[in-house]
Amino acid sequence: MTNAEPARSREQRKQDVLDRLEKDDDAWVATASADGVPTLVPLSFVWDRGTLLMATRRTNPTARNVTPTGQARISLGHTRDVVLIDATAEVVEGAELSPESGDAFATKLDWDLRGRTPWVYLRFTPYAVRAWREENELSGRELMTDGRWLV
Repeated sequence: MTNAEPARSREQRKQDVLDRLEKDDDAWVATASADGVPTLVPLSFVWDRGTLLMATRRTNPTARNVTPTGQARISLGHTRDVVLIDATAEVVEGAELSPESGDAFATKLDWDLRGRTPWVYLRFTPYAVRAWREENELSGRELMTDGRWLV
């Protein structure tokens, strides 16, 4: 058992989530194939215009899974500071990516994939966000539903 700090306000939790989206580099991404086979992988990301922009090889299961289902779950943090994001996902070819998004990805991650055909970008648009640290933050952990921030 841990000695939990006092629960954060929902406003503070939202700000902490936004800070992590701006500053963190990596997240766990869960998708499933059309027949329900799950895949969980770490991917680097940039928070770009209200979405998480990531990249992977087009032949990897994560890229293939985005097409049939369009659904993903993304996790930031560790087990004592959880951010869970449910998102719709789409594949974006490098040639279709806006210069601003490509520049943001390349600058933050020091990795420019534009023009590299084995790779595709994945854009995840959050529709639900939950965040909590300990049991005392389970209540009020829902910060976004239906794509709208609740706080």
